[in-house]
Amino acid sequence: MTFDPVLLLAMWAAGLAGCAAVVAWWKVARTGYLWLAAGVVVLVGFAAGFAEPVAVAGLVLAAVAGLLARRPPLSAAVFGASALAFFVVGLERDLLLPVIVGSAALGGITAEMLLGHWYLIDPELPRWALRRLDVIGGLGVAAEIVVAWSRGTLRSPTDLFGAAYVMLATLTLLLVVGVWYSLKEKGYEGVMAATGLSYLATLTVLATTSLARL
Repeated sequence: MTFDPVLLLAMWAAGLAGCAAVVAWWKVARTGYLWLAAGVVVLVGFAAGFAEPVAVAGLVLAAVAGLLARRPPLSAAVFGASALAFFVVGLERDLLLPVIVGSAALGGITAEMLLGHWYLIDPELPRWALRRLDVIGGLGVAAEIVVAWSRGTLRSPTDLFGAAYVMLATLTLLLVVGVWYSLKEKGYEGVMAATGLSYLATLTVLATTSLARL
């Protein structure tokens, strides 16, 4: 399988928009977070819009969801529609299961990182939302490894490619676990540590999902 940047960006945008929909439905974050999430979805999915008309719909819907941030239930529904549009773009380039796990891994970890930054502004927000996004991202990464192995895209861990993939995937999972345990700390520092670790995990999960599709 040749690497397709549109596929990667479409999965990333789909996962982000889907997680933004969930956070909006939970009503745990302030309006500014939904504005931020909408902006990041547009930024990530912008290049995909040049390749697929459906992605343009996803971009427009994400922008509308941001404008509706003061009405969280409605914003959640529009974010969900945006996620679906980007998901369709992914399905045009890959199979159902790989698109699902890729979207979960990229979206869950990135959305947790963005929400974690918002908790630094308002540390009184409940932490269970961060934990749930962390679990979504972690399960997505674990499933990514299984899918890569079952499809034969993960070569022997003794060659350079295989070793790099195993190290990146393992590091990502360790960072996800680190986020979980950091959130168990009751002080403000726990959220700070979790946010920093999730930032690193966003970088490693992007590399992991990219290598799995080379």
